[in-house]
Amino acid sequence: MNNKKEIIRWLLVTAAFFTLVVILWNTYSFFQMYKEEERIKMNIWAETTNTLYNAKLSDTSLSLSLLILTENKTIPIVQTTENDSILSFINVDEKIVNNPKKAKEYLRKLKAQNDPMEVIIGDEVQYLYYGNSSLLTKLKYYPISLVLVFLFFSILIFNFYRSHRSAMQNKLWTGMAKETAHQIGTPLSSLLGWIEIMKLENVDEQITSEIYKDVSRLQTIADRFSKIGSKPQLTLHDIVEETKKTFEYLSPRNSKQIEYTTHFPNYPILIPINKELHSWTIENLIKNAIDAMRGKGKISIQVQDTPKVVNIFITDTGSGIPKKLHSKIFEPGYTTKKRGWGLGLSLTKRIVEQFQNGKIRVHQSEIGKGTTFCITYKKPKGQH
Repeated sequence: MNNKKEIIRWLLVTAAFFTLVVILWNTYSFFQMYKEEERIKMNIWAETTNTLYNAKLSDTSLSLSLLILTENKTIPIVQTTENDSILSFINVDEKIVNNPKKAKEYLRKLKAQNDPMEVIIGDEVQYLYYGNSSLLTKLKYYPISLVLVFLFFSILIFNFYRSHRSAMQNKLWTGMAKETAHQIGTPLSSLLGWIEIMKLENVDEQITSEIYKDVSRLQTIADRFSKIGSKPQLTLHDIVEETKKTFEYLSPRNSKQIEYTTHFPNYPILIPINKELHSWTIENLIKNAIDAMRGKGKISIQVQDTPKVVNIFITDTGSGIPKKLHSKIFEPGYTTKKRGWGLGLSLTKRIVEQFQNGKIRVHQSEIGKGTTFCITYKKPKGQH
């Protein structure tokens, strides 16, 4: 079915392109034909001018010659001597006629457009330089307008198709995420039951406590997946405490070769967030930092309180990111790792900016020294 749609789409594109080529070719042919007709008219006009000048010496009727000369109301003409001294203008703007500099420039323009017509008056040779009529000028630029219109609609159709395909992919991934959350729920319930049995059988409390933390973490992950595709509810939470919780869970479970430093305010800062999604954000950035350092280095987490916003800085001592990639790293599918789908930072950006009304950016990065990511949330009114 998809192959059939693909074939139909390419047939439509080919047909549209072929139609455009035919229209352009016909326009070009008509342009050349009309240009030749104008040259024939100018030949007649030149011959009529000769007749009119020579008629001064005879009794020839001038009515037809005068009619031909007055009928030209569209083709601009400049009549000159052999030395390019301008004698007269026909169908030329008064601003050009009354300005010698513009008149000379206009004459050069007409010379470039068409070959001149000779007018012989006695022993003197004069020249008629003519330009394209207004209709011919419009025809000249018509193909450009047509191509621009074609490109405009092509871009619109392409963007529509890409948006439609992206929406279909998002719908598929949303369905898979919700189904994953549903499937994880069943074994989680069983694991919680086994933890209660372990407690009854007096298993070391520290062991059951750590297992319970991991099971709770799995519940959090399942809850995250269940929220994909729907607008999460934002409520006021202490962003300092929520950031600290995620850090305290992750730090003992990562490599002992990673040194952590934290800078948290010793007072709560209430920000409208979703706890599970905020935890996911911090976790993704910490894991990204660990990957950038290849499991060995220093990670710093800082929550900075300012009068209007709260900034969360996560700094690593990894390989750094070139400036030209600062925005590209947030695109879906972009990754520098041999393994992975390149969804971590893309998902993080979506959570922060689309779901929680914040901003995320590469604050600074230096090749070989490390990177700092910054998440910014506006503070609610009354907390400034």
